[in-house]
Amino acid sequence: MDKQRTIVITGSTRGIGYGLAEELLKRGQQVVISGRKQDTLDQAVATLAAGYGANVAGCLCDVTRPADHDALLAFALETFGRISIWVNNAGLAHPTANVWELPQQTVDEVIQTNVLGTVYGCRTAINGMLAQGGGWVYNLEGFGSNGRIRAGMSLYGLTKAATAYLDKALAKEVAGTAVKIGAIQPGIVLTDLVTGQFQSAADLEKVKPIFNTIASRLEEVTPWIADQLLHNEKNGAVLTFLPAWKLMFRFLTAPFVKRDVFD
Repeated sequence: MDKQRTIVITGSTRGIGYGLAEELLKRGQQVVISGRKQDTLDQAVATLAAGYGANVAGCLCDVTRPADHDALLAFALETFGRISIWVNNAGLAHPTANVWELPQQTVDEVIQTNVLGTVYGCRTAINGMLAQGGGWVYNLEGFGSNGRIRAGMSLYGLTKAATAYLDKALAKEVAGTAVKIGAIQPGIVLTDLVTGQFQSAADLEKVKPIFNTIASRLEEVTPWIADQLLHNEKNGAVLTFLPAWKLMFRFLTAPFVKRDVFD
C-alpha cells in the first residue's frame, strides 16, 4: 500500500471528483471532498465514510469565492495535517449552443467556476504548500485544452484552453520550489457533466455511436487517475488517460470491438 497522504478534491460530491475520491480511499489515502451544497456534501461523506471511516471528511466550498478555498485549506490542515495533493476538479459545462445564444448567467457561471475557481484554488493551495514545505497541485483540463475546436463548445473550450495555459505557466513559476504542478486530461468521461451538454434525448442519441468509441466510463478512468496522482514525480506532467495513439487504436478496432459506455 502507498504511504498515507492527504488529498483535497474540489467539486467532489459526484462525477469524476467523487469517483477519484473513492479510488484514493481504496488505496488507503485520506481525502477531503467538497461541494457547494450541504445536503449533497453530507450524503457523499456519509456514503464514503461507511466504507472508509475517518479517512474521509467534507467541507463546503464554492470555488468562485476565494475565502471558501482558504476555509477548505484550513479545514484539511486541521483535520488531517499536511496536504500532499490538491486537485482543482470543480467545473461546469453548458448546453451545446452558439456562444451568443447562451444566457448571460450561464456565461458568467461557467467562466467564474472553470477559470476563476481554478485560479483561486491554485493560489490558495500553492501558498499553503509553500508554507508547509511542498506539495502537488493538479488541475482538470478538458475539451479545448489541446486545441480541438467544436461548434457549440466555444465557451467551455475557452475555459479549458485557459486552464492548459495556466498549468504550463504555473509549472514554470513554481520551478525551484518544493511545490509541483500537474494537469489531468481524463478525456470524455460519461458523467452528467457530459450528457447535460445535449439539449434533448434525441440529440444525445445521435452522438451515441461516436461516444461509444471516444468516451470512457467513470470506473475506467478514476482508478487510473488515482494511481497516476500517487506515483507521478514530474513537475508539469500532463496525465492523459486517452492519448492520441490510444484514441486511434479505438477507432481502428471499433468495427471489431463493440463498446457500449451507456450500458
